[in-house]
Amino acid sequence: MAMNGFTRRGLLAAGAALPMASRGRAQGRPVLRIGVLNDQSGAYRTNGGPGSVANVRLAVQEIAAVRGLEVEVLVADHQGRPDVGLNAARQWFDRDGVDVVMDFQNSAIALAVAGLAREKDRIAIACNVGASDLTGARCSPNTLHWAYDTQMLARVTGGAQVRAGNDTWFFITADYAFGHALENDTGSFVRAAGGRVLGSVRMPFPGTDFASPLLRAQQSRAKVIGFANAGTDTVNCIKQSAEFGITRRGQKLAGLLLQINDIHALDIETAQGLTLAESFYWDLNDRTRGFARRIGPAMGGVMPNMSQAACYASVLHYLKTAAEMGVAEAKRSGAATVARMKATPAEDDVFGRSMLREDGRVLHTAYLFEVKAPSESRGPWDYYKLVAAVPPEEAFRPLAEGGCTMPRAG
Repeated sequence: MAMNGFTRRGLLAAGAALPMASRGRAQGRPVLRIGVLNDQSGAYRTNGGPGSVANVRLAVQEIAAVRGLEVEVLVADHQGRPDVGLNAARQWFDRDGVDVVMDFQNSAIALAVAGLAREKDRIAIACNVGASDLTGARCSPNTLHWAYDTQMLARVTGGAQVRAGNDTWFFITADYAFGHALENDTGSFVRAAGGRVLGSVRMPFPGTDFASPLLRAQQSRAKVIGFANAGTDTVNCIKQSAEFGITRRGQKLAGLLLQINDIHALDIETAQGLTLAESFYWDLNDRTRGFARRIGPAMGGVMPNMSQAACYASVLHYLKTAAEMGVAEAKRSGAATVARMKATPAEDDVFGRSMLREDGRVLHTAYLFEVKAPSESRGPWDYYKLVAAVPPEEAFRPLAEGGCTMPRAG
């Protein structure tokens, strides 16, 4: 049942603020309010959902008391519907004094909320969104984009495959804006690297039966079948590929947006040999392993993906910045706070050191991984072997190519 654009579940979750928030109101101290707007119950739930909320709350827990901040975290389920998502953000901004709305898991919702954040002079932080327009033609002084976008996924996965000799592609694509952008961006990089796109099939989202497009991909004899979709659609494509024995016939599978929770859902035997791009892996180094140990209990032992970890990293940087500015000043203008965030490199256990570019794109190293064979894995969540580390300036679209006309920060 919907109430004013929120689900009942979303309203209950929104009321579950951190205890420190009520103390802040009682003492008259200004409270920073962060709204996590994502898929709490649908096909993308495990890609963000409660895991993103847990990562936000860990960042608050680690920095708020140390810096003397009062912070409230609100949560809403947008149900994958732009109208519900935009209404939730509007109510948060207008009625609840929310300063930051973040995560999203839906490009249309992210773009709509980014526009609203600019209108209201609040902040939008995309952690789980593919739309590169957020830092391109629709960039805003109030928006930041962490973790990935379709350009990064295409550059890291498509370019690397062609350089390895896998120069013919067939795409199975989710028939909405994200899927189209991912196919188009990857196809452009395949062609630029000397490869060819032999065909594509666009499928309604969400889908369950991919037999017909997989048969067409098989008949194309393309060396790589690229899945320009996400969540359960990608998982179903890969499972059905295994059932049809596609990889045994020599074709490779490339998940253009796959995250570690998807590999876990597939199981390593089914997913072995897949290539994918992520900007974070829990077992990458000592700092990422330390972060994984801290967030693990809140996620029931599940390892975070790059998007969920980006929720931690972005909130950490936001709260550090707000503390330095002073909470009242940080609340006064979202654009001014974002400008201050851009002026200082971010540093955290997720990405290490990141630069916040003037168009709102957060730059960090991206990685091409291959899923291990079962015999190579040491246990649960030990799924990836590193193929390549791609430096930020190669992984993300150059500033001059994005079409952002926003005046330079500062």
